[in-house]
Amino acid sequence: MSQLPVLPLLINLCLSVLGCLATVKLIPAFKEHFITARLFGMDLNKTKKTEIPESQGVISGTVFLIILFCFIPVPFLSCFMGEQCKAFPHDEFVQLIGALLAICCMIFLGFADDVLNLRWRHKLLLPTVASLPLLMVYFTNFGNTLIVVPKPFRALLGMHLDLGILYYVYMGMLAVFCTNAINILAGINGIESGQALFISGSIIVFNMLELNGDFRDDHIFSLYFMIPFFFTTLALFYHNWYPSAVFVGDTFCYFAGMTFAVVGILGHFSKTMLLFFIPQVLNFLYSLPQLFHLVPCPRHRLPRLNPETGKLGMSYSKFKKKDLGKLGDLILKVAETLRLVDVQQGLEGDGEFVQCNNMTIINLVLKVLGPMHERTLTSVMLLIQVLGSAVAFGIRYHLVRLFYDV
Repeated sequence: MSQLPVLPLLINLCLSVLGCLATVKLIPAFKEHFITARLFGMDLNKTKKTEIPESQGVISGTVFLIILFCFIPVPFLSCFMGEQCKAFPHDEFVQLIGALLAICCMIFLGFADDVLNLRWRHKLLLPTVASLPLLMVYFTNFGNTLIVVPKPFRALLGMHLDLGILYYVYMGMLAVFCTNAINILAGINGIESGQALFISGSIIVFNMLELNGDFRDDHIFSLYFMIPFFFTTLALFYHNWYPSAVFVGDTFCYFAGMTFAVVGILGHFSKTMLLFFIPQVLNFLYSLPQLFHLVPCPRHRLPRLNPETGKLGMSYSKFKKKDLGKLGDLILKVAETLRLVDVQQGLEGDGEFVQCNNMTIINLVLKVLGPMHERTLTSVMLLIQVLGSAVAFGIRYHLVRLFYDV
């Protein structure tokens, strides 16, 4: 087992803290520049409408890249100084550069999305393209497509199963999921940056717990990325918290998702990393009927402000019943029976209409707990994120024994 690189981790931490302070200062400094470039929006859940700069994820992402660009030679200092290095570790260097290339591509494509306002089908294509350098690094450095089969299926499939090209398809889909999962769980101040902050914190804790294990180098690699990401996101969260002075934009969602995908794939803990996305997975499953337009989906699904109470309530999608297919009608009936959606029907104009709450777990929380202030709602959602991480650690270190030999 390799020696713990205390000095590189300490340098990484120091650079990350400096990056946090720089991001805190840079975001307000560039506010007017973004507004002048017409990269701004209005907070729909505020009675007072002011111009709020968007796409601020590009600032935190740029600082993140600067930190890691400066950090590139640090893990290889012993080789540069001729100490304890028989041969330069080209595979580790390629892994670091390839990971940065994938993240850099995703920041660029995310900013292009913010500027050009691309359609949803493009939002699925962009992470796929940006993940190609990552998959090539995995192919050249590792190329391992074997998985350990869970105990209940070993009698049928054996101890190991070679997925071949399907493993690369899985990794590509993982990058697409991570980038879009944060994006669709949005709409209230602080939620995008907050969930990414807690996910990265959970991954850091997991990496620290695994430093004494057999895959120390993989978790050290993950820490090199997660520590700067955590601190730059913390600075963004400071400005994005209620009342939000900035909006993070799709740039941040793509940047965050690709960073998680990079450490999960190249750090060889993609399944564990997905466990930290439990709230996002639930939100994705709950949103599927609207995402696939089995139930009509409006452009914005964020909660609605009641100006009289100052509280947020559920937002609704209203449509003619004839526009709802048989499968969509069945889904709504089942969901209503399970009390997962609030469905209302009536007559209007020339036909019957149907109205149901938009299918996001933000609206589901409002359905269960009732209308609440936006700050309170964000706090509840972040508490759900923390509980999801607690469940993830429970599965990873206890329930996993039912399926694998650990």
